[in-house]
Amino acid sequence: MEQKKTILIVEDEKNIAQVLAYNIKKKGYDCLIAYDGEAGLKMALEEQVDLVLLDIMLPKMNGFEVCENIRYKSQVPVIFLTAREEQKDKILGLETGADDYVTKPFSFPELLLRIEANIRRASGEVVRARKGEDNASRTIKVGELEIDTEHYSIRKGGEELELSKKDYDFILFLAENLGNAYSREELLEKIWGYDDYYGDIRTVDVTVSRIRKKIEKDPAKPEYLMTKRGVGYYLCRR
Repeated sequence: MEQKKTILIVEDEKNIAQVLAYNIKKKGYDCLIAYDGEAGLKMALEEQVDLVLLDIMLPKMNGFEVCENIRYKSQVPVIFLTAREEQKDKILGLETGADDYVTKPFSFPELLLRIEANIRRASGEVVRARKGEDNASRTIKVGELEIDTEHYSIRKGGEELELSKKDYDFILFLAENLGNAYSREELLEKIWGYDDYYGDIRTVDVTVSRIRKKIEKDPAKPEYLMTKRGVGYYLCRR
């Protein structure tokens, strides 16, 4: 019997946290709750959790700090739950390593979709379904980039890059489809695993910006991760 997945809710408003936990448990998940940032960070790193739902405005340590500290040691999926609608806060959340964000008030079916998609991606189900089990371990070379699918790592000029799991999945997908341009909506479906999801495409743009800072000599003049005007993003061999 497959072990239940565990969701960590880091939310200082107890009624919201408890309602979330109740509904998530009804869908077959286990839940842990932390009511401040320090406790949430400790639980995220010490407990066996499969996804973190993280508020931004928290006592003791805000959500941005919690997410950034999680990313130093773990690639567990993180989804921000926030009432803050400013674009800069969404961008900062993604740049600190979050996988996505949901703005309050949100619909539970939409949140559940994102939870399920991120857990599937983190467990490798999305990647395995895309390329097949028989081709699971190999190295893909794109110019100076070497993508090691066995160790989930990418090197450039022999030096390993510091990438999140989402960054790795993004580059791997485009490398497997070298030269093909994909729209933001298609990338949300293919990489995030959001079937029939047409939400905030800014998530894709911020991810691209973050990756360019890591793989390009000059992010303003990319040589690998390119934009095809009116179509989307693609990876080229240079």
